[in-house]
Amino acid sequence: MVRLRRPRSPATLLRRCLAAALAVGALVLALRPPPVPAAALPTGTPVVTAAADLPAGTVLTADLLTAAELPAAAVPAGTATEPAALDGRVLAAPLRAGEPVTDVRLLGPGLTALLPPGQVAAPVRLADLAVAGLAAAGDRVDVLATAPGAARAEVVASGALVLAAPGGEGDGGVDGDDPGGGGLLVLAVDEATAATLAAAATTATLTLSLPGAA
Repeated sequence: MVRLRRPRSPATLLRRCLAAALAVGALVLALRPPPVPAAALPTGTPVVTAAADLPAGTVLTADLLTAAELPAAAVPAGTATEPAALDGRVLAAPLRAGEPVTDVRLLGPGLTALLPPGQVAAPVRLADLAVAGLAAAGDRVDVLATAPGAARAEVVASGALVLAAPGGEGDGGVDGDDPGGGGLLVLAVDEATAATLAAAATTATLTLSLPGAA
C-alpha cells in the first residue's frame, strides 16, 4: 500500500528558507577579507588650490582659495599648503579653478628668485591679449610702445626675460585670448628699463615681439 506524504506546512518551509539564507550570509562574511586598518590607507598631500579661475594681478584672500589633497607624486614643487600663508599675495600669472598655487605664480620671493643679478621684476600689461599668449616663461622678448598718433613704435625694452606669462593648455594657465589672462607679463629688466616701461604704460599702447636666437 502506497503511503501518501503529508504536505509540509508553510511555517516549516519558511523556517528552512530562513535557515538557508542565514547559512549563505555566514559563508559570505567568513570569506570577506578583513578591513584595511585606517593607518594603512594611502593619504594625500594637503595643497592650496584656486577656488575659481583667477586672473593675473588678483590679490589672494581666503574666499578665493580652497584646501585639497593630491597624491604626493602629483604635487608640484613650491606648492602652498596653508591658505593663511597666501593672504594678501598677488598672482603674477593666472590660475585655473582647482590648480595648485605655487611660488612661481606669485609676485614675491618665489618669482624674484628667478631674477638675474641686478634686475627687477616688472609687470607689463599688453593691449592685445592674443600677443601676450604667445610668450612663455623663459622667453626673451622686446617690448614696443606706440604713443597716440605716432607713426611707428619705439622699443622700450630689449631682450627682456619673461618670468611669468598667460599660459596655454600645457602649463595650466589660461589661453592668450582668454580675458582672465589680462595680457599681463612679468619681465626681468634693470631698474632704468622698469621705470621706462612704467611710464610708457600710462601713455602708450604696449605690444611685444619675440626676437630670434642670436
